[in-house]
Amino acid sequence: MISTILAQAAAGGGILGQVFLFGSIILIMYFFMIRPQQKKQKETKKFIEEIKKGDEIVTIGGLHGKVFSVDGDIVVAELDKGLKVKIEKSAISLDFSKKTPSK
Repeated sequence: MISTILAQAAAGGGILGQVFLFGSIILIMYFFMIRPQQKKQKETKKFIEEIKKGDEIVTIGGLHGKVFSVDGDIVVAELDKGLKVKIEKSAISLDFSKKTPSK
């Protein structure tokens, strides 16, 4: 009888430990996975909203160019003298644009 009482007490403490462990795993996932992704999305959104004429950009497909004009969600990029391409703002990459050297 004493052994069953001790087993029940140990089981109750185990559940509390498991809840604590599960909660800490969720907290760690938030700080290492979810929060950085949200921060990156905010930076990308801010970058795309602030694109202006003369900015150096790189598209997701790897095309490098300079912004010729901006009209709503459409960006006209000049890839070479006289070669202009219409690009959706969502197709511009933040990561590569940061890496391009400014002249």
